[in-house]
Amino acid sequence: MNAKGLLKALAATLAAALLAGCTGPTLRGTGDLGVIIERAAGSVQIVDTSRHAAIGAVAGLGDLSHASVVYARDGRYAYVFGRDGGLSKVDLLSATIERRIVQAGNSIGGAISQDGKLVAAQNYAPGGVKVFAADTLELLADVPAEYGNAGLRSKVVGLADAPGNRFVWSLFDGGEIWVGDFSDPRAPRIDKFRNIGREPYDGLITPNGRYYLAGLFGEDGMAMLDLWHPEQGVRRILDGYGKGQEKLPVYKMPHLRGWAIAGRYAYLPAIGRHEVLVVDTDTWREAGRIAVAGQPVFVMARPDGRQVWVNFAFPDNGQVQVIDVESRQVVKRLEPGKAVLHMEFTPRGEEVWISARDDNRVMVYDTASFAPRAELPAQAPSGIFFTARAARTGF
Repeated sequence: MNAKGLLKALAATLAAALLAGCTGPTLRGTGDLGVIIERAAGSVQIVDTSRHAAIGAVAGLGDLSHASVVYARDGRYAYVFGRDGGLSKVDLLSATIERRIVQAGNSIGGAISQDGKLVAAQNYAPGGVKVFAADTLELLADVPAEYGNAGLRSKVVGLADAPGNRFVWSLFDGGEIWVGDFSDPRAPRIDKFRNIGREPYDGLITPNGRYYLAGLFGEDGMAMLDLWHPEQGVRRILDGYGKGQEKLPVYKMPHLRGWAIAGRYAYLPAIGRHEVLVVDTDTWREAGRIAVAGQPVFVMARPDGRQVWVNFAFPDNGQVQVIDVESRQVVKRLEPGKAVLHMEFTPRGEEVWISARDDNRVMVYDTASFAPRAELPAQAPSGIFFTARAARTGF
């Protein structure tokens, strides 16, 4: 072999060796990925929604008994908020924890800013909101939820992102709504709206980022703030929707974050009642009620707004009901398993994934035919969060 041939052979051998040594993650997009919270194990499964398959798992995430997730703009990183105050940045492609901090003693969730650069955590203990750099989890702002003349600290609930790099949240003990402008995250501007009603238990923001609503546990009704015109103050809506009727014991607090808007109507869980409230978003007045099987926990619209899916508190938490929005009638009842905790639609709504905690499984259903499409094993699954949330306000 001449010198030229020898060089070619050596080059080919070197290239083959380099290729054989490449052990990096498989190149892929993140648009069809998501995570399933395994609450008892303190772990998450990373799932491929197109293949109906788990593609990885990440452990060591702490107490996930009330966990929630938000996503980076590119969908690669999941920020997992644990009940123990843990905040973990999880890389979905490498199935590793990139960074983890314990930022509070008791925490129930968070949000990510409009530009994707800030992650905020809402805390029960100590009560307040902390804001971190999304890339490093460096603490940028600490806003104590102090209320009243005695400087008491309130549990924070209903934290949501709003346009303009703002976060909005409610004070459960203080009965207030705060709006924080974090354009300069180290020097935020906080506007406080007081006397909104007793015990706001959760909050939501409309998909266009205009209206923030806080559900009230201490009284019938909701509090609403128009973020386009905050100078108008907080408005009370749905006052006395349970007036004259006995309120049932509440076994599990409804969640508003997974709320439903279909056309001009919002579908909301009624506190302590076996009803879904229909609200006209043009007038914010009640437009109807739909009787359902139990006390609603999540009331969620299919992405096209054609259906609303409802799960329930104990003792009716083994079923899911589907409402047809045109007729406002329950058209299907499903039994995915014991202790249904959460639902999540695929980005365009052709399927819904449902967690059945006590059966240790996640069921996948076709939303047109209601036929089961897949079943995935999981350890006491609760929340299901897909990366499509990265592009949605309030999720």
